[in-house]
Amino acid sequence: MQKDSKIYVAGHRGLVGSAIVKNLQQKGYTNIITRTHSELDLIDQQAVGEFFQTEKPEYVILAAAKVGGIVANNTYRADFIYENLQIQNNVIHQSYLHNVKKLLFLGSTCIYPKNCPQPMKEEYLLTGELEYTNEPYAIAKIAGIKMCESYNLQYGTNFISVMPTNLYGPNDNFDLETSHVLPALLRKMHEAKINNQSKVDIWGSGKPRREFLYSDDMADACVFIMQKRDFKDIYPGSTVVRNTHINIGTGEDISIKDLALLIKRIVGYKGELYFDKSKPDGTPVKLTDPSKLHTLGWKYKTGLEEGIQSVYMWYLRHYV
Repeated sequence: MQKDSKIYVAGHRGLVGSAIVKNLQQKGYTNIITRTHSELDLIDQQAVGEFFQTEKPEYVILAAAKVGGIVANNTYRADFIYENLQIQNNVIHQSYLHNVKKLLFLGSTCIYPKNCPQPMKEEYLLTGELEYTNEPYAIAKIAGIKMCESYNLQYGTNFISVMPTNLYGPNDNFDLETSHVLPALLRKMHEAKINNQSKVDIWGSGKPRREFLYSDDMADACVFIMQKRDFKDIYPGSTVVRNTHINIGTGEDISIKDLALLIKRIVGYKGELYFDKSKPDGTPVKLTDPSKLHTLGWKYKTGLEEGIQSVYMWYLRHYV
């Protein structure tokens, strides 16, 4: 990519997209195109086609998606599969039709089987049953991976899929019904602190282990791939092409209980934590193997405690 290349970032207001836009700007890219949902509904096939015809972006980063935690995924199952499939189909297909030089599709490590061997390697995709609570979302993201692979093979496109682990950072979703575990815990602890609550209820046993990556690090990995790597670098060639996506993660995890204790200390909450074992835990362990990305030349920089402290400061500035 050149510094003046026309780059369309879909989903620029979200956790992922906003971090990518910031990283591009910091690296001197000056021709970044964005659209809010009200300006462009990515579910609308005709609208997306007209946008590509008018703007003709050279590069596309597809960070737009309907996302959420266990509650949202399990409650709005139809919305999650329909909206994500529509967004992907429209943006990826129009990128092909309008000769986009490179596309980056962002998925999630929930694509891997519920009882996946740990750490999760790219080759473990489609080797077992998915976690039930987020199955519709995961199937949509798997379809996106296969769509990028298939367009590359049939049409010679340069579409790359990346699967970030659990992300957190500025512009995260702190809604207690739809947010992921880290921002939900941060908000719960803060509100319990200012309201002098004696305890905080937390879903599940606290035993599941999760990996967390700071959104600025994720953005840096995405821009690195856009700048320096192509599909041919990821998969040099074979008669059978699959699992060409790239994990983005730290390769390190923490139990939900220890995460809650860390957030409790950072926030300064003095009450008790109650783990409600009647609520679902989700996947027992989710740890990525980021060795493919390491081989390509990138590793994460921000430690978990440093990252949570930064997000808490951001939360205080924007929500309090």
